Amino acid sequence: MTAVAQKPPAAATRPAYRVTGTHVLRSESTKLWSLRSTWITLGLALLFLIAFGTIAAWRYYSGVTSGRQLDPDFRDSTALSLSLFGIPLSQLALGVLGVLVTAGEYSTGAIRSTLAAVPRRLPVLWSKAAVYGVVALAIALVGSFVTFFVDSGIVHNTPAALSISSSGVVRSLLGATVYLGLIGVIGVALGALLRSVAGAISVLVAGLMLVPGLVSLLPTSWHNAIQPYLPSIAGESMYSLHHGPHTLSAGPGFLVFAAWTALALAGAAWRLSRSDA
Repeated sequence: MTAVAQKPPAAATRPAYRVTGTHVLRSESTKLWSLRSTWITLGLALLFLIAFGTIAAWRYYSGVTSGRQLDPDFRDSTALSLSLFGIPLSQLALGVLGVLVTAGEYSTGAIRSTLAAVPRRLPVLWSKAAVYGVVALAIALVGSFVTFFVDSGIVHNTPAALSISSSGVVRSLLGATVYLGLIGVIGVALGALLRSVAGAISVLVAGLMLVPGLVSLLPTSWHNAIQPYLPSIAGESMYSLHHGPHTLSAGPGFLVFAAWTALALAGAAWRLSRSDA
């Protein structure tokens, strides 16, 4: 009898790994939600919006009903301005988390694994910015509208009363939402550009809070010419119900702030294209 020749077992074939935009987005989303800091910081951002806006409304209401003279900061308040009282703190929370999304990977060295899986580099930046930008936008949308409805109920019988159908209210709330969402994107860009958590947070805080204070010390003509184009001031014009003589309206304010966001992303893309880590 002749032995039947046996064929060698076929080697197992592994499916080819393809790097697609969808895969990168899904990967960045998974990394974002797997961090405990994401849940804590987003919770703080939402808390700042709702809690500080509600506290401001109660303080205004108690001042009006008690007959005491209102503080200058509250004298011309509306339900809208009171509901957005927590934006300065909320923007810091969202911006800091944006920094951690990118700079955090550089500080731990995890960025090497990320860029090894996505050799083209730039899709990583776009995906991080898109994923976190949408998350920050959602938090801002919920916080802004919820706080406005709460504050409207608190001050409905006072001079500050406004309804959602009042002129400019929806536009202002959406402007605040977009502003906070873009703050998150700027945080991502600064983290990728500077690759240092402390450095990026310092630049973020300086750009949003310290530089406007320094500009206010300049001569009046210089101050009026420069201040409307600073990031935080241009952003504020996006959600202000009324605009002063030396401020931008909502549309130009959005264009200026979008330009700042694009500049930060362009700087991050330039550095990422030149060096990995």
